[in-house]
Order: sequence, then structure tokens, then C-alpha cells
Amino acid sequence: MRIGIDYRPVTAAPWSGIARQTLALEAALQARAGCEVLRFTACPADHPHRRLACCPARPSPVNGLHRPRERLGFEGVFLPQAIRDQRLDGYIATANVGLPLWRAPRGVAYVQLLHDLFQLTLRNRHADRWRELAYRLIDHGGIRRSLATADAIWVPSRHTAAEAARLFPQWAAKVAVLPNAVPGQAADPQALPDGLPSRFWLLVGSREPRKNLPWFLEQWRAESERGPLPALVVVGAVSDAPPHLRRLPGLNWLSGIGDAELSAVYAAAERLWQPSYAEGFGLPVVEALAQGTPVAVASGSALDEVAPPDAPRFAPDDAAGLRALMRRLAAEPGGADGGAGRRWAERYGLEAYAGRLNLLLDVLLRGRT
Repeated sequence: MRIGIDYRPVTAAPWSGIARQTLALEAALQARAGCEVLRFTACPADHPHRRLACCPARPSPVNGLHRPRERLGFEGVFLPQAIRDQRLDGYIATANVGLPLWRAPRGVAYVQLLHDLFQLTLRNRHADRWRELAYRLIDHGGIRRSLATADAIWVPSRHTAAEAARLFPQWAAKVAVLPNAVPGQAADPQALPDGLPSRFWLLVGSREPRKNLPWFLEQWRAESERGPLPALVVVGAVSDAPPHLRRLPGLNWLSGIGDAELSAVYAAAERLWQPSYAEGFGLPVVEALAQGTPVAVASGSALDEVAPPDAPRFAPDDAAGLRALMRRLAAEPGGADGGAGRRWAERYGLEAYAGRLNLLLDVLLRGRT
């Protein structure tokens, strides 16, 4: 069995959540008996991925793989012929879009990994309104085309499955839930970045408006002024916050850290807060739990699924409720059962992920090989 995967997320942004899921998919497929994995990507002429993946002869800039011209050349010209040449049994597009523009050759199954649909339902960050409109139209057309072309659509949560069925009811029968893989690697305390406070809360992810960062910072600042709260560490770019919230007392920013450092930060944190008003999965929640760190999450979207039932919750627009919860949890440091969090996170481990992936592949490829 020969399965191809879209490796462009790993080429373009190896630290991103989508890239990490692509790598988990690669590992699970490689562990499957009788499965040969082939990577497909675009990259510069001197990029190391040219030695391990099928690439177009024409070089592409790493920071431009999402651009319409690059996508058209890859998905419309290179990929259909490459899939034929490599005699694949299946091809998996890993980043919401990315399937070839044309129907699959006979005997080849196409899968679209659909992480979320927020680029269609919410406002995302762009340089200006016209670019926002252009990308919304491009995203809608690309997702619609990929879902129409796919033989199967795999999503990471029941929430995303419901959204896909609501927006594209004609393809709801193709949708199946494949929760993300979250490896439970042990954290190395020596990998902890220097300069962090001894007691801190953690927030991971800041760029998109749906992460709800400014609102959360406002409530943390207001409640801190009433009485001491733990310091706050945000893994993200300081430029993602409004200027008046970037340098608050007790606020620490981390960016550009690797997996080992991030695991150590999770393990050292007193609690992870996830205030997003929209999540397709909520990777930081499970990553924190895998390190034994308790979480507090906003209600709604996929966070209702990935957080344990007894995790503290707050409405993502209820300022008074959040501030009261902050005050209560600040008075209860170290009270959570880290072992319970780890056991909850195991349901998203690589072994569980591989088992679900194999079941979906068996259904997909039945009768095609």
C-alpha cells in the first residue's frame, strides 16, 4: 500500500499545530504494516525536503506556499501527474485544502483533513480588508472543491464535524472524526527558558482573534489590581496584543520556542488557561494535561470535548465570571490531580491515534486494492 501525504505544512511552518499533526500522521502510517509513505511538498531549490519528498522542479519560497499562484501550480499541475507516476493507493491533504484540482485516478482514494472552518465563519487577521475578502473567497472555493473531490473528510472533533455538516450538508456522509494526536513526552526541566517566574499561569496561542487574548488580558489585569494573582506567561508574539496590554506587570511573552521548551513550560505552569471562543480541537489543552498541568477553558466549540468534564469552565464573554474563577483558582494552587490529567490525555496519544487512523483507512481502502 502506497499512501501520499501533503508535507507542505511541515515545510512551511514545522512548529505549527497542523505541521505537528502531519508528522503524527506520517509516523502512524509508517507504523502500519505494509504501508509505504510518500511525502509531497514544494520548497526552495536548496531545501532539505527535496531529499525526502516528491517536489516540483520549479523552486518555491517557503513563506509563500499558501499563495494562490503557488497552490495552483502545485495542486493543478504538479500533483495530479505525480500521484499517477507514484502509483498511489491514497493521498491525504493535511491542511484544510490541498487535494488535486482534478478527480482522482481510478483506484486512488483522496482524503481531506479538515481542522476547522473558521476561515469561513470568523474574521481572521490579514493586512487589509481587501486581502481578507480575497482570502475568504479563495478559502471558500478551495475548501468546497477539496470536500467535493474527497472520498473521505477527517475532522478532529465532533464540533468540527457538526460545522462541516451545517455548511456543506451535501458531503456530510463523508465526514468522520479523527481526534488529533498529542504525544505525551516527558518534560525536561532543564529545557525551561530562563527568566520565568516561579509561579505562573500559562496561555498558548495568540494570533487569531478567536484566541480571545485581549479580552483575557483585560480581565487578568483588572483582577490583579484587586489583589495578587499568579504571573501570566503567553506563548505568542507580543504584537498580537493591543499596545496598552503588551507590557503589563507580571506578563511574560515567549516566542520561537521548540517542542522541548514548550513541554517544560507546560510542566512548570500552575495552570493553562484557554479562553478561545472558537476551537476546532484545542491542542494546548491536551498538551498541558499530558504534562499533569490542570486547565481552565472557555465553554463552547471543541474545548467542551477535549477538556475533562471536571475542568473549570467560563463563558468566553463573561468578564465577571472569569474574574471570579481567577480569584478562586489563585487560592487553590496545586490542588489538581496531575495523574488524572495524564490519564485523560492518553486517549489522544499516538497509540490511540494510530488505532483510529487504521480503522478509517481500512474503511476507505476496502475494495480499492
